Amino acid sequence: MKSIFKFNLTDYNKRALYGGLIAALIIGAGMFFMGNLSGYEAKELIKSSLPGINTLCNTIVLASATILTLLLTLLSISSGSKSRLKEEHYKHVMRIAQIDTTVFVLAMIVFQTLNLPITKADNVPENWFSIIYYVSIGLSAILSGALIGVVLMLYNAVISMIKIVGLGKSDHPLIHPEEEE
Repeated sequence: MKSIFKFNLTDYNKRALYGGLIAALIIGAGMFFMGNLSGYEAKELIKSSLPGINTLCNTIVLASATILTLLLTLLSISSGSKSRLKEEHYKHVMRIAQIDTTVFVLAMIVFQTLNLPITKADNVPENWFSIIYYVSIGLSAILSGALIGVVLMLYNAVISMIKIVGLGKSDHPLIHPEEEE
């Protein structure tokens, strides 16, 4: 079975995804500064942090959907270009769309899962709240880093289009060599 998420990443993509990974690690490091929490402390922190995490998930969903529409605009500009673009450009845009869609779906799942009224449940053991707190903070760090990676990938694609279409650069790596003649 062929995987739909087969990634042959370019240097631009790798740098963008490394940027997202670094951002996720920095954001996630904050949870380790909290130290060990008791179940009661974690329950109180969950109550205070969930509105912010839910807002973050909503923002990521909105941003991801907006990025998908921006990719359509990018494709329109690409196809209208006088230069003949290499297949690599379209694969780059497709990778951005795949990763962005994954981030969209994960943000929706996290949002829906964290909307369960877990702090009001009486049958949840007190020591689970620490785990739930760390998982929710970890997921928000991963989602934030993933969105940063997608935005950096989109930035690279937009910069390439500006150089090719707007500035008329004819020796860009995404243009077929016969276009230079």
